[in-house]
Amino acid sequence: MERVKLAYRDNDRTPVIYCIKEMGRRHYGVDVEVLQIRGADDYEAAIFNGTADVIIERLDYLFGEAGKGRKVSMFCAPVVTNALDMVVPQEVHSIDELKGKRIAVRSSGRPYSITLRLRKMGLENDVQRVIVTDDEVGRWGQWKKVVSGECIATYMDPLYLPNALEAGLKVLPTPELPVIGHFAQACTAEFALKKHEILGRYVRSVIHAMCLMKFRRDESLEIAAGEPMRLMKIQDRVELARQVDAITEKLQVRPYPTPEAIVNTHEVSTDEWPAGRALKNPLVPWDLYWVKRLDDEGFIDGLLRDMKG
Repeated sequence: MERVKLAYRDNDRTPVIYCIKEMGRRHYGVDVEVLQIRGADDYEAAIFNGTADVIIERLDYLFGEAGKGRKVSMFCAPVVTNALDMVVPQEVHSIDELKGKRIAVRSSGRPYSITLRLRKMGLENDVQRVIVTDDEVGRWGQWKKVVSGECIATYMDPLYLPNALEAGLKVLPTPELPVIGHFAQACTAEFALKKHEILGRYVRSVIHAMCLMKFRRDESLEIAAGEPMRLMKIQDRVELARQVDAITEKLQVRPYPTPEAIVNTHEVSTDEWPAGRALKNPLVPWDLYWVKRLDDEGFIDGLLRDMKG
């Protein structure tokens, strides 16, 4: 089997990653070597120095690299929304009640995207953003600032929602923000050109994994109960199922990005990687050849028939 070195940073991504790995092994002759790279600098260098062939999250920095002239290929987007829930005290019933108040914003993971969400709600200039680090409150613990009364709201990853709800907070529905979300993938243009055939088989593995998670829940949970469960430090299958279900809910089996998601992600990226502003057209790094080819030839429809049947 030919090998594809797949790099990631956050263990919350592993249920999807290991489903991709297993589909590649079972069906497409692809050996997906899974590499966790924790350091930001090392991760961002990985596809350029040969440590990895493909990355599966946090593509934002590549707009900056493309703005500096580097050739990259972003080739699929299984999630095209900022999949976060806003939590508030029980007495808050509408977004209008946020005006003039403070909201806690996690310092990592696209804090500027919260500005775009507030803009979408017409609150960009009416809410004070308070940056709160995980070091201060624990991973995704910004909800503690709401419980204490220091802030009226915060956005949370659904995987970490139970603690906030148990502390008496609730989810306040807000408009979703189209962005290129978790599990989006990219490689260098050179890898895409030189390894065209293996990348095609790898993308088949990715789409097959999305379909498996959407329509064969028990099979995908069995895969997640292996290495992902250990890496995520989950102790029981009930909690594993809750988290995998939360991940699966936002996945799309035809992993096309949307124009609005690309534009928003480009704007978010330039807050941290300003070199991306030189990229006047944020479509430039995208290459949808593999997804469209598989879609056009009926590969995805065939998978859906098999999975649903």
